[in-house]
Amino acid sequence: MNAQSQAMRAYSAASAPTRTSRNVEYDAVARITHRLKSEAMKGLEGFPDLVKALHDNKTLWNIFAIDVADADNQLPRELKAQIFYLAEFASQHTTKVLARQATVAPLLEINSAILQGLRSGAA
Repeated sequence: MNAQSQAMRAYSAASAPTRTSRNVEYDAVARITHRLKSEAMKGLEGFPDLVKALHDNKTLWNIFAIDVADADNQLPRELKAQIFYLAEFASQHTTKVLARQATVAPLLEINSAILQGLRSGAA
């Protein structure tokens, strides 16, 4: 690697946009939502990968629940309660999907609503 390419790499990294926590949350929800939808569309053949996507979605919602339960979280009390409720719903509904008693549609709807809120800047 020559000096010019090293300089270009260094300056391009510095000029990369700063990622906010909202951007990170959006990307995580978007990736998981895309995986849920893709694997669900495959039917039975996609079920093993759907299980992995469901696990990741449940983990994400557990993280959100832990975050809003933290006393230092500055979101409005009502919004924190709503997010906590959605985390509980996601957990319970995931169990139903794994038992093949429900579809992923409600999880996709919830995640899509969260994505819209994150995109619009609503907090």
